Amino acid sequence: MDGYLYMAYDYPVLGAFLTFLWFFLWVVWLILLFKVITDVFRDHELNGWGKAGWLVFVIALPYLGVLVYLVARGKGMSERETRRARTEREAFDTYIRETAGPGAGTGGTGVDQLARLSELKAKGDLTENEYQRAKEKILA
Repeated sequence: MDGYLYMAYDYPVLGAFLTFLWFFLWVVWLILLFKVITDVFRDHELNGWGKAGWLVFVIALPYLGVLVYLVARGKGMSERETRRARTEREAFDTYIRETAGPGAGTGGTGVDQLARLSELKAKGDLTENEYQRAKEKILA
């Protein structure tokens, strides 16, 4: 075996592992590249020439461009993402409050009205017959 160099592909399991490793690193690289490109376009503080410059830099020299972008603007990248997530969460919460909150529609939701009816019945303010008629009216 003098002069013979063992390669990873002499061992099929190691070769498969290295193939999966390179594929995983390639996918991570693509995710990072697209994350940087979307951040360039979402940044409202950057003017058009700045966006064009970063985009050309990232496309022309991808590894160096992404590395320099992450070093130069990485902190702002996370702040912009946090601000965007917070804005979306607030919009979602507002939508939920307006749609399903108490007082939505006229007189609250059906569940709120039924709860009030059962409270009135429990206090003795409504008879069983009145309760059933009001319940049918709400559910209809």
